Amino acid sequence: MTVATTVPTANRQLASLPHAVVLLEPGLTIASANPAAEQFFGQSLRRIAGQKLVDVLSLSDPRLLERLNDFETPVSAREIVVAVKGRGPRRIDINVAPVADTPGWQILTIQDASASDALGDDAGGPDNAVLRGPEIMAHEIKNPLAGIRGAAQLLARRIDERDRALTDLITSEVDRIATLIDQMQKLSRRTAPPVEPCNLHEAARRAIDVLNAADATRPRGPRIEEEFDPSLPAVLGSPDGLVQIMINLLSNACEASQGSPGGRVVIRTRFASGLQLHSSVSGKPLRLPVELRVSDNGPGVDPAMREHIFEPFVTTKKTGQGLGLPLVRKLVRDMNGRISHERDEGTGWTHFRVHLPLAREMRSRVTRTKKVPA
Repeated sequence: MTVATTVPTANRQLASLPHAVVLLEPGLTIASANPAAEQFFGQSLRRIAGQKLVDVLSLSDPRLLERLNDFETPVSAREIVVAVKGRGPRRIDINVAPVADTPGWQILTIQDASASDALGDDAGGPDNAVLRGPEIMAHEIKNPLAGIRGAAQLLARRIDERDRALTDLITSEVDRIATLIDQMQKLSRRTAPPVEPCNLHEAARRAIDVLNAADATRPRGPRIEEEFDPSLPAVLGSPDGLVQIMINLLSNACEASQGSPGGRVVIRTRFASGLQLHSSVSGKPLRLPVELRVSDNGPGVDPAMREHIFEPFVTTKKTGQGLGLPLVRKLVRDMNGRISHERDEGTGWTHFRVHLPLAREMRSRVTRTKKVPA
């Protein structure tokens, strides 16, 4: 067989790609598409050329359409549900990038995940779409962490017993951060880490201890007020995940209220009946009766951004990365919980509410769904 010596043209390269590639002109209008895209849409290029993208591909999340309209910013979304005109729902991964030196033009690539994995009840909805950020350089982070842990252990041998709690805190926090790095590397995976019965108040006080220790090296924020219901039973969750959730929420609340006269931060636990979640284990609604609420009387989030605060890279902080709240939501959902944000303009308070299932209820549901051999 003779090997071709000429370089394939750009059109031939696009035609050979297994993934759908669509060229969008200004206004999200389809200008061209490769054969894989024609197969995905079930229509020839001649029929779809000149049509608006939204006329042939209906997006389940309106926020994604807003991002696509920002033609200067690359967008990547994983496992989102779309409706293809005449072909029904699909779950896809998409990537959109601006065409160099051609303002308003974009390249859209589509990978159809439905071909190998049937749609489930909760597959790929807006809350499960993962907008990919830059990967964490785990090796470069874990190496200095190991050095910090070793230094804390050496220091523990030379100090009084009364000060050893601080070195123990350093060691345990290094271990937790290392575990968190491992979890963040798996953010794009749909498999949640294992959960277990957890004492919500132990996790809360651990988070408060971490923040109080950090105050020694930075301007002290408002004192964190506790309003705990001691009668609450164990919740189903991840001990390290709960600590991380509360560290993020409390840290944000302290920063938000620090500049306000009479700044206050309150963490509260209580029973809150009424909220239910569809359970994939038994197919029955799962109650989320335990509420963890973190509140502050700071100025609140910019109203224009309140609907997007759980999205990656959305932040009002000058030095923020916009990954804290998306990670919090991911950790909460891995525990079969839900998180919400509310601004009460009348009282001037901002509330973040986390709702979690009871460990005993979840365990009893799993037990009832097991079939006993005859």
